[in-house]
Amino acid sequence: MLEDRTTEAPSRTAWPAAYPRGYAVVDVETTGLARDDRIISAAVYRLDAQGEVEDHWYTLVNPERDPGPVWIHGLTSDVLESAPLFQDVAEEFSTRLDGRVLVAHNAVFDWQMIAREYARAEREAPVRQRLCTIALSKELALPLPNHKLESLAAHFGVVQQRAHHALDDARVLAEAFRPSLRAAAAGSVRLPLQECRPLTEWRDTAAPRIGQQAGGYSGGYRPTSWRPSRKRPACPHPNPGRYEDGKRLKQGMRVAFSGDTSIERDLLEDRAVEAGLHVATSLSRLTSLLVTNDPDSGTSKVVKARQFGTPVVDEAAFGQLLRDVEPASEQ
Repeated sequence: MLEDRTTEAPSRTAWPAAYPRGYAVVDVETTGLARDDRIISAAVYRLDAQGEVEDHWYTLVNPERDPGPVWIHGLTSDVLESAPLFQDVAEEFSTRLDGRVLVAHNAVFDWQMIAREYARAEREAPVRQRLCTIALSKELALPLPNHKLESLAAHFGVVQQRAHHALDDARVLAEAFRPSLRAAAAGSVRLPLQECRPLTEWRDTAAPRIGQQAGGYSGGYRPTSWRPSRKRPACPHPNPGRYEDGKRLKQGMRVAFSGDTSIERDLLEDRAVEAGLHVATSLSRLTSLLVTNDPDSGTSKVVKARQFGTPVVDEAAFGQLLRDVEPASEQ
């Protein structure tokens, strides 16, 4: 189940001093794409500073629920039932990630899935930065027809052997990342690194357990976005306008969130709603406040906040503001 292979390290050459000293190229297969879905297999290729493979590792994971889209990943409940739980492989996973930049294709998805698994296990993933190969391909202006992994692989002549198998997907990505990294270094391209904030507070929801239905699949898979919007009742208070620095939040203010948060996003949004705020899924000129821990990122919400002059605070400051929200009746 577990596999490890070490390769001889190549000789070092000159390299941009600002670049990371090591990478962990990661791929995870999951029971689905939503916040309550689970990891069922994971693979990590450890690379040195120049993108050369040091070793790789792969494991199945028992998700303790139905396996989801078996027709995609091929992992049935019978196969997964004897696999280790995530908490049983968490320490080895941490060893592979520790001190390295997590690299993945659509890295925000892989990171959120990993962060949630660690939170369930009451542990913290040793990752502080991630690099998305989609973002890197855009920085390099690669002539790709789309941003699928298969297109990136084809551009660099990497042959996919088994799509949607975590180990092979991680191999393909590692082989495509190496020339991407070298092209970035040769052109002095800034790597699109993003901060990773491990979850410190998490609330899980019930899900069908593995083997619960005949064939191990209960139909619980939802082919939606990885973090679907939740329908909320309309905010009963009118929007009083923008937040002003040094003053209190007011009930009815429209609040948007962007990027990683230490508290699971749904919990943070629930607290905002309970305080009488309007949680917005997008940012417009009517948005009262943007909450983000990375105000220098290039996300669409951060970019729009700059354009519209929307006030921005970090998660810690927002938590303080939530303690004393001005009632609508005082406006």
